[in-house]
Amino acid sequence: MTLSRDTVTAILAPLLVAVLLIGGWEVAVTVWRINPFILPPPSAIWRALGTDFDLLASSLGLTLAVTVSAFALAAVGGALLAILFVSARWVELALLPYAIVLQVTPVVAIAPLLIIWVKDPFTAMLVLAWIVAFFPVVSNATLGLRSTDHNLLNLFQLYGASRWQQLWLLRIPNALPYYLAGLKISGGLSLIGAVVAEFVAGSGGVASGLAYRILEAGYRLQIPRMFAALFLISSAGIVIYLLLSLISHLMLRRWHESAVAREN
Repeated sequence: MTLSRDTVTAILAPLLVAVLLIGGWEVAVTVWRINPFILPPPSAIWRALGTDFDLLASSLGLTLAVTVSAFALAAVGGALLAILFVSARWVELALLPYAIVLQVTPVVAIAPLLIIWVKDPFTAMLVLAWIVAFFPVVSNATLGLRSTDHNLLNLFQLYGASRWQQLWLLRIPNALPYYLAGLKISGGLSLIGAVVAEFVAGSGGVASGLAYRILEAGYRLQIPRMFAALFLISSAGIVIYLLLSLISHLMLRRWHESAVAREN
């Protein structure tokens, strides 16, 4: 299979920028003799990543476990709640304000309380990550379900389609692009929520995710390890976004204009 020019550019351009940034970073630290306790060179970060890989990898596993679990709950629960909102207007009026409250309340403000209330650290971090990731799925899915063409709805009703048939055959396919867009947002927010929760839990010594490793490295002035843990978090976020983008493209490429246009 031959890659298109746009695909090659999309791959090579970010790689070129990364090489320039990392090379410039290494040169700047060396030439200006920046203290490694302030800004270590990329080479030192790479060595720390290799030396502490086993420790950091195990911590990454916990962070990803919280992230994936929270994302799965947000994806399933958000879709079901959006369907309920559209099916029963009074349910949306009753519950949507509370969903908004969860979204606008800073998670760092309620995290210490939740860590105290919930005895199991993993469950507490899962709830915090879910709170951050839940609203984008509900909001986008509800918008997609409500954006169905009224002419098509009238046509379905004219042919005697039931509410279930309208939902399954018309509203859900129409809402799929919105829902997938919400998932891409939710995936990154799940990771952010997991990291924030680990910072709070890790300050008490009850967690060992990557956020805790960052705190630990900071206390011990192991700055290269701190940057190595940060690199793994960023890499995990990029991988999550790329996977969700790929899933979205595969599901939409044959019929939705946003995906079809990219293939032409």
